[in-house]
Amino acid sequence: MGVEVGSGEVAGVLWEVARIGPYFDVSTSLVGSGWCVFPGDGVLLAELTDDYAQRLGTGEQRVAASLVFQGLAARLWSPVVAAAARGIVSDLGGLRWRWAAGEAIELGLDEPRGWRVGSVGEAAELLERVVVDGQLRPLREVMLGFVSLADGLLWGNAASALAGSLNVGPAGGRVALVRELLGRGPLAGTGEFGDCGFIRNNCCLYYRVPGGGMCGDCGLARNVR
Repeated sequence: MGVEVGSGEVAGVLWEVARIGPYFDVSTSLVGSGWCVFPGDGVLLAELTDDYAQRLGTGEQRVAASLVFQGLAARLWSPVVAAAARGIVSDLGGLRWRWAAGEAIELGLDEPRGWRVGSVGEAAELLERVVVDGQLRPLREVMLGFVSLADGLLWGNAASALAGSLNVGPAGGRVALVRELLGRGPLAGTGEFGDCGFIRNNCCLYYRVPGGGMCGDCGLARNVR
């Protein structure tokens, strides 16, 4: 499935899509210290979750963890979907990340690899393997080691992050790919596109943050529209 391409071509397309915005950035030159395998053993994720809870002013760890998962899902989906829309699916095997309190989360690939694809279906099949199976499922397992979160919530968050990536930069060929992915695997049935864009079937719990509310794609908002 797909034709393997060299690291230079993969690095080149990742550099291009990084210009869309910070959530589309994956470093291909791991400069400095602090890089570790993603998602890791849970220690750094638990620290990140506690930091989120403190900054959001919530005592509910599951609320902070839900938002951490959704944010990381957005960081995983955005660059690889944008690159795939340009014909290159990036292999996230060996993905690294680093974070420290007060700093932004960074993702990186020491040896970028990938495949050239010729159709939406081919790209979606690879992306499901690379992102859902290769990164989101392990992330889910690690986070469930220190906090309780429902599967429907987590996959709804992953779907919301994927659909939300279309709101940044020119959507172009990403639209068909996102719609295809939302019909596959654990993302299938998590929501649907309507006149107002994607609406998920559940909620990320942001409304439980002090001063928070319902997001634009929140399933709870169906009852107030």
